[in-house]
Amino acid sequence: MPGIDPSVAPTGVGCLECDAAGGWWVHLRRCAQCGHVGCCDTSPSQHATAHFKASGHPYIQSFEPGESWFWNFETETVSEGPELTAPDSHPEDQPIPGPAERLPGDWQQHLNG
Repeated sequence: MPGIDPSVAPTGVGCLECDAAGGWWVHLRRCAQCGHVGCCDTSPSQHATAHFKASGHPYIQSFEPGESWFWNFETETVSEGPELTAPDSHPEDQPIPGPAERLPGDWQQHLNG
């Protein structure tokens, strides 16, 4: 399927840019083409969407435990897709939002609608 490479592993278990900057996220999304793990649009930094805008990679998959849906940025639709290389989510014991030690006390005030 164009825009999806099932053989590519995820870049980690947290948002690549948030981890590098000491930030935090609400939910995680994985680029289905290159494996980049970024934070969702509810998160303050919205790195998954920023990755799409910079790379043009059209599909992300939820990187949350128990979720397997794909999102197509070009058509703005949810779809099914192939099984991607493991792991298929962040660790189940990783808190949402997270990481807990980096959450500001007023984290709810920083969410995007």
